[in-house]
Amino acid sequence: MIDNSLSTLSDNELILGYMNGKSACFDVLLSRYQAKVYGYIFSVVKDKDVADDIFQDTFFKVISTINSGVYKDENKFIHWVMRIAHNLIVDYFRRNNKMPLVPNRPDCDVVDTLKLHDENVEQSIMRQQTSRNIRKLVHMLPPEQRRVVILRHYGKCDFKDIAARTGVSINTALGRMRYAIINLRRLAEEHNMYIEL
Repeated sequence: MIDNSLSTLSDNELILGYMNGKSACFDVLLSRYQAKVYGYIFSVVKDKDVADDIFQDTFFKVISTINSGVYKDENKFIHWVMRIAHNLIVDYFRRNNKMPLVPNRPDCDVVDTLKLHDENVEQSIMRQQTSRNIRKLVHMLPPEQRRVVILRHYGKCDFKDIAARTGVSINTALGRMRYAIINLRRLAEEHNMYIEL
């Protein structure tokens, strides 16, 4: 249930409220933009399950960025969210070697949707090393965080499925993932490993 008293606040005021511990502020932001973001994702991928996953990943990245304190308040919240969604769509098509039809929209950059070159040997070695590093670090996480990471990234489960499998709420599953990422970054630094999260 959305708190109507919060619905009059600007995006920036809601973000500040969320950063100060008022989780209801994020619910208002999500309610305000979910139709637009989901509609854009679905219009490109044309698959409900894929759109659901990308939508959840988009808002997971939004939450992670805001919680990590690196979000820059430039009065462009929805543009930033749409850029995250767009980049995740591009990643999806690259992973699956599919080339989407590029929407004829002013905010869609055709260059972002093209795979300009194949991975060279050095990039392949770096990717494999990073993947090995991440697997080592994942095993150092607390069990509940490790399980969420494995289900999400190796099992390709969405957060609704993870919540059901682990017997917790979606917010708890998202929170565990957020703490897992924080811990992975810390462990990588402690072990002098390069990872990109």
